[in-house]
Amino acid sequence: MPLSDDQPHTRTRLPVAEQSAHQLSGRQPRPVRTLLTVLGVVTLLVLAISFANRDKADPGRPTGGTGSADRAGAATPAPADTAATGQQPVTTATNGIAGGFPHSDQGAQSAAANYAVALGSADMFRTDPRHTIVTTLADPTVLPQLQSRLDQAFTPETTARFGLDAQGKAPKGLTFVSRTTPVGTKTVNFSDTGTRIEVWCTGLLGLAGQSSTLPVSENWFTLTLTMRWTGSDWKLTDYSRKAGPAPVPGDQQAATSEEITGAVQQFGGFRYAR
Repeated sequence: MPLSDDQPHTRTRLPVAEQSAHQLSGRQPRPVRTLLTVLGVVTLLVLAISFANRDKADPGRPTGGTGSADRAGAATPAPADTAATGQQPVTTATNGIAGGFPHSDQGAQSAAANYAVALGSADMFRTDPRHTIVTTLADPTVLPQLQSRLDQAFTPETTARFGLDAQGKAPKGLTFVSRTTPVGTKTVNFSDTGTRIEVWCTGLLGLAGQSSTLPVSENWFTLTLTMRWTGSDWKLTDYSRKAGPAPVPGDQQAATSEEITGAVQQFGGFRYAR
């Protein structure tokens, strides 16, 4: 029959040893619970690191994706296409002009950059050095036409406009400066047999010296060089030039004529490799 709440309650006290065993029998051993806790924390950390690194770029993978934004701007070169590649420059040269370029797009761009330097040098204002330059870099099949075209461009009247005599020499006490520095190259089209490369350049042109009336100034222009693969090297078949693009001039004090003369005489040029 049911017990009334008014009746006295009975409490049973177990011996100490038996009580401890009874209390522990309903609990999970502490080492197991600790192990599960550690495993849970490690799992959360791994997941957090995976999510954090999921969108980071792989340094060994080319930049640029295949998303809609990339497809929309497909006509614009990716940064990787215009960055310096560091391809080893050629080690051979003829008449001071690099040669033996690789039969590749990058080899053609390297050839165009080096040929731009030669075509923009002070030697182009003197007949014999100019003929040597053109013979070195021109395709033999078009050499006579190129030679004649450049002879007509560098007439005694042209050299006189730059303060030079008929032989392309500067007056005594003055230094004639004509240097071209490629800033970058761009392939307009490329095939195994021929290519057209644009070379964006900056140049120095003028007479350095105390009595100069044509001080050295900078200019920006783009050369377009058409070249043919001859079986062993890229050779020039045609060229053209257009002004710019020119950046905004910097707020910088112009050097003295002595400083310009010293720089031209002391600082040598480079070979270029794409």
